[in-house]
Amino acid sequence: MEPASPRDHGGDLDAAIRRFGGARHAWLDLSTGINPVPYPVPPLSAEAFTRLPDRSAMDALARAAQQAYDAQAPAIAFNGAQGAIQAIPHLHAPGRAAVVSPTYNEHAGALRAAGWTVDTVPDLKAAEGADLAVVVNPNNPDGRRWTPDALLILARTVDLLIVDESFADTETDLSLVPHLQDAPESIVVLRSFGKFYGLAGLRLGFALAQPKLAARLAERAGPWPVPGPAIEVATRALADRDWQDATTARLTRDAARLDRLAQAAGWTLVGGTPLFRTYATPDAAAARGALARQHVWSRIFPYSDTWLRLGLPPAERWPQIERALANL
Repeated sequence: MEPASPRDHGGDLDAAIRRFGGARHAWLDLSTGINPVPYPVPPLSAEAFTRLPDRSAMDALARAAQQAYDAQAPAIAFNGAQGAIQAIPHLHAPGRAAVVSPTYNEHAGALRAAGWTVDTVPDLKAAEGADLAVVVNPNNPDGRRWTPDALLILARTVDLLIVDESFADTETDLSLVPHLQDAPESIVVLRSFGKFYGLAGLRLGFALAQPKLAARLAERAGPWPVPGPAIEVATRALADRDWQDATTARLTRDAARLDRLAQAAGWTLVGGTPLFRTYATPDAAAARGALARQHVWSRIFPYSDTWLRLGLPPAERWPQIERALANL
C-alpha cells in the first residue's frame, strides 16, 4: 500500500493571488477542467428558493439524467459527484480497494477516511480481485480511456466497481451507462453535471446503478440532496441536445487549439479530454510559476515533476494564454 498523497485540487485562485499578486479579474484560472462557457441559466421560479424540492421535481431531474446519459438504470442525484464519492465507501465493508492511478485523488482519500486499505494500481489488470475498484474514464489527468468491454471484464473480478465518468459527456461511446442493464449488479457509474455544463457552483452529480444498489445510494443521498435552483437548471440543460452538440464541437476545437500553442512552447501532450489538457514540460513547477507571473493559473501534481494541466479559456481570454505561452 502506498502512503496517502495530499488531497490537492485545482481552483485555489486565492493562493495564486497571495503569492503572485494582481487583481482577481486579471487572472485567467485554467487550473480546473470546467467548461468556460456555461449553460445559460434560465429565469428561475420563486419556489426553487422558497420550497423544499418536491418529489415530482426530483423525479423529473432523474428522468432528464437518464435520457441524457442513455440510461435504463436509475439515476440518483447527489451534491456533486463528490457527494457520491463520499457515500461509496459505505456500500461495502472496508477491505482492499484498488484505484487505477494516477487519478483524481478524492476517491482514494474518501476510501482511506472510511477505513479502507487503498492500493494505487497502474491498470485494470492490476485491479482485478480487489473488494472495490475505481476507474476514472476518461482519466484525470492523463486522459487514459477504457472501453466498456474492458470495464465489464474487470467488474466480474471485483465485489464493487466504481467508474467515474465525470469527463465523459463529450465522449459518449466510452460510457458504461448504456450497458448497465445487462451488466453485473455491482457497478456504480458517476457523472458530473457541473464540469461539462460549466456550472460547478450548482453542486450536482449523479450515481447510476441497477435498482438494488441505486436504492442504497438513494438512502445515502438523503431526501433533499440537491437544491431547487440546481434541479430547475439541470432538468432543462440535460434535455438541451442542441447546446450539448454545439458545446462538444467547440470544446474539441478549442482543445486542439491549446495543443498547438503548447507544442509551439516546446511541451508534449500527455493526454486529456476536450475539457482539459495535460502536458509534459521540462519543469512543471517552473512552468507554473512562469505562467502565474503572467496571471495564468495552472495545475501541477505531487507525483510528477513534469506534468502540467490546463483547462480551456473563454473566447475573450485566448490572447492572454497565447501571450503567456509565447513568453515562457
